[in-house]
Amino acid sequence: MDREAHLASDGPAVTDEVSDPPGQVEHELRTCQVESATEVQTTVEEVTHGLRELRNGLAAEAATRELRLLPSGVPPLAEDRTLAFTPSPRYQRMAGEFGAVARSALTCACHVHVAIPDRATGLAVSNRIRPWLPVLLALTANSPFHDGDDTGYASWRHVMWGRWPSSGPPPHFESEDHYESLVDAMLRTGALLDRGMVYWDIRLSEHQPTLEVRISDVAATVEEAGLLAVLVRGLAARAMDEGDAPDGKAGPPPELLRAMLWRGARDGLSGKAVDPEDGDLVPAWHLVDRLVEQVRPHLRQAGDEDFVREVLDRLRQTGSGADRQRAAFARRRQLTDVVDALAWQV
Repeated sequence: MDREAHLASDGPAVTDEVSDPPGQVEHELRTCQVESATEVQTTVEEVTHGLRELRNGLAAEAATRELRLLPSGVPPLAEDRTLAFTPSPRYQRMAGEFGAVARSALTCACHVHVAIPDRATGLAVSNRIRPWLPVLLALTANSPFHDGDDTGYASWRHVMWGRWPSSGPPPHFESEDHYESLVDAMLRTGALLDRGMVYWDIRLSEHQPTLEVRISDVAATVEEAGLLAVLVRGLAARAMDEGDAPDGKAGPPPELLRAMLWRGARDGLSGKAVDPEDGDLVPAWHLVDRLVEQVRPHLRQAGDEDFVREVLDRLRQTGSGADRQRAAFARRRQLTDVVDALAWQV
């Protein structure tokens, strides 16, 4: 963003000038966006350090152009112009095929890849994680303002992202063949231009031996990104420990899971969430605490338990990214104050 808190088209130029990052920086769909990804890490300290170095490098380069780096799920202010798509053949084709859906897809998310031994295991893990997607979304919501207004949602990014025909919660997969048959069918409809457009909230990576959890807004802080990473790893480890144990019930059907995600996107941490066991509305923090309790043995084994407790204690005091954005706005009712509070400081 520029100094007036509006979008700038220098994303490709900024990423091209950031050399030797401890991970990678890449172009994104729109020229006002940058993407950063850490190297493969095994500890939360490595994750947070890597993310901080990546953001510092991007923000420092942006500052040389009098620009700021803004970790927000969507741009808060209204824009009087539409920024161009990044000039790559794939992105240009997406713009042509999907029209206004692509033009409105100005969102920034946080994706966590967790290693899996094989794709069948990855699908079993996906089946067991999917009921927890609404809790992860509520925990990481960071996009309440868009187009100059409070949307009434903690994660407006999630709502906007849902316009893609290949987005949303994954089904409960019966097998690898089930997964592949659905992807192939979607390719034939044109809803996917390629397998990289499988936009389910959990998907198998096509390029790495990982399962990718894609439900969350971009994190305002590296500690919140680290929290998401270790909770996803804990859920995956718990699922893999269960091995070939029966899944029990298939979990909520996609239609119900979509409704649960709507609630998580709307309320975030400050309201209620849907209990995946009985469908009742309960305080969102109640389900966060239950999630942590279920993965606690894996957090303890990985040395992440203290980190999780410290970050969650801080969030109980300060609120989520969405809560903090609204608090910044409430002081003077100026969205530029939200941008100032979010902008990454080197």
